[in-house]
Amino acid sequence: MATPLLSIRSTPSFPYSSLFFTHQTNSAKPDSPIWVSLNNRDHFRCKSSKKPGFFDQILDYIEGGPKLRKWYGAPELLPKDGLAAGDEDDTEVEEDRNAVLVSDGDSEIGQMVILTLIVKRMRVKALVKDKRAAMEAFGNYVESIAGDTNDIAFLKKSLRSVRTIICTNEGFLSNVDSLRGVEHIVYLSQLSAYRAANGIQALMTSNARKLAEQDEAILLASGIPYTLIRAGALNNSPGGSQGFNFEEGAAAKGSLSKEDAAFICAEALAFVPPTGLLFEVINGENKVSDWKQCFMYLIEKAGKK
Repeated sequence: MATPLLSIRSTPSFPYSSLFFTHQTNSAKPDSPIWVSLNNRDHFRCKSSKKPGFFDQILDYIEGGPKLRKWYGAPELLPKDGLAAGDEDDTEVEEDRNAVLVSDGDSEIGQMVILTLIVKRMRVKALVKDKRAAMEAFGNYVESIAGDTNDIAFLKKSLRSVRTIICTNEGFLSNVDSLRGVEHIVYLSQLSAYRAANGIQALMTSNARKLAEQDEAILLASGIPYTLIRAGALNNSPGGSQGFNFEEGAAAKGSLSKEDAAFICAEALAFVPPTGLLFEVINGENKVSDWKQCFMYLIEKAGKK
């Protein structure tokens, strides 16, 4: 029997799960752990990272097809979504709420979030415009749902079995009539960056800013535990190669890798705040290996204000 060429696993030296080829012989040891200080008193144990390009690698793996997935020992295929395009079934069915809904599976950042969730072996649902294209890209690892996101009935069906929403696009929450049953919302916002824009850039982002403001208002008033991530301007630099800056006001001045933003969204699922957590983040000097501890620190910091 042929030896599998690759496998997926996590390493302490790289914050994301990594794709490794067995014929590689890199035996270099990970960098030694270091300690960093936040505000000169709060510390996180962390390690540096030097393995960018994770999302391109994992996408190639996924697009290898079902046969290769079986060969490489991938987990069992997740159950298919019962709501196909054109379905008219309005029957109310009580389901276990164990799915994560990604609000925009067509965008680059949305697809990065999806890939991160796949590696975490989570049940993923995603709203897309082209279901066939999504199936070709992700196979049955993702329950792709195509429809009109301005249609209240469609959104209601899409939220069946959903425990957590990861919202990566402005305007989604404004269109949802009811969030009943949802237990956690992770919202990636660029509102700080939009507010800091001026000139032609401010004109180009004016509608996105308005939608983001509406969404954030709905989120804060929803009564559902939320993690509101106010990121700086998103860029295409490799994820995992830089640290972070969580200081207030940073998002209006700095930028954040899209890959890092996607990873933070996925890590936020493991920490559901009692009511809500709002923080700003850009790439900086502080490297974080324990995100749950980091989120706890941020919520404690916010409570001291």
